Amino acid sequence: MAFLELRNLSKSIGGIRILKGIDITLDKGGFLVLVGPSGCGKSTLLNTVAGLTPVTKGEIVIDGEVVNDLHPSKRDIAMVFQSYALYPNMTVEGNIAFALEMRGVPRAEREEAVRATAKLLQIEHLLKRRPSQLSGGQRQRVAMGRALVRKPRVFLFDEPLSNLDAKLRVEMRAEIKRLHRDTGATIVYVTHDQIEAMTMATKIAVLKEGVVQQVGTPGEIYSAPANLFVADFMGSPAMNLLEGRVVANGAGRKIELSGEGSEPVRVALPPTQGALDEGRQVILGIRPEAITDRGLTDPEAKVVDTVHSIVDIVEPTGSDTYVVSQLAGKEITARVRSDATAEPGQPFAFVLNMDKAVLFDPETTERIV
Repeated sequence: MAFLELRNLSKSIGGIRILKGIDITLDKGGFLVLVGPSGCGKSTLLNTVAGLTPVTKGEIVIDGEVVNDLHPSKRDIAMVFQSYALYPNMTVEGNIAFALEMRGVPRAEREEAVRATAKLLQIEHLLKRRPSQLSGGQRQRVAMGRALVRKPRVFLFDEPLSNLDAKLRVEMRAEIKRLHRDTGATIVYVTHDQIEAMTMATKIAVLKEGVVQQVGTPGEIYSAPANLFVADFMGSPAMNLLEGRVVANGAGRKIELSGEGSEPVRVALPPTQGALDEGRQVILGIRPEAITDRGLTDPEAKVVDTVHSIVDIVEPTGSDTYVVSQLAGKEITARVRSDATAEPGQPFAFVLNMDKAVLFDPETTERIV
């Protein structure tokens, strides 16, 4: 049985439905990331789990117990906020120990718990400092320590890294992932950053306008997006999405990609794709790393195809290079070797790994399986 269950969860504010029938489960020790654009309802959903926002309909179940009517303090949940919410007049030690002190935990036991938590987070040398004397990353560790020391049933993180610079965000992602590994904690984490979601989660729930679009592992979300929204939202650069239709090609089928004022281009069908009727309209989805040069082609790929196009923009990143071009009148982004000879205005042979491609229905926007 799942450790955390959200059953048909809905929330309305002023007649506006913010959450619309959310169903998500998480096993004990799992790391669930709620991801989506601003205003999709992910923070509201987190607040309902915390008890800070009452639900309009549905149930929140933790370890088999329905907690809808429980006060936040009775749910055995710890929350880490975006703003850290540290007490400025207390030392680091005092901030971490505060929740234990309010629970009446004996002083000796409090001190031992604080030392163990500080050691885990590598902030032992900061215990006597005040928040004003700490960097952003150090404050975030203290905020995590204050939550961790309580040993709650569930940890909730509300965009905890959004105030940090890019380098520190990468470091703190690793810290939180290490914390999850070492403690086996059950975590629900909110972010709008899909890179955070992909690198940290054991399970991702993608939300749009209060509706869950897809729940799955990072690999499932990335490689088999349920619809066009998930395909476009998850991944940086985004998945290439190209309009086309199924056409006859000898005894088989191909996809003919076409755009206004451009020559049609035919490419192979993904090998995992079932039979499709000739003339069916589709949208081909293919990630930038599946459009590359011959030197990066996967030797294990079952189906590859090659198209030629004029290079528009070259974006070196160090380890590899992103190349922007046009295919059937639509802009595409490819990822090639850093030393590939791609020059703006020059033709380039792009190799498509069709094993990695997926097809969507343009009317329903759902993936065709």
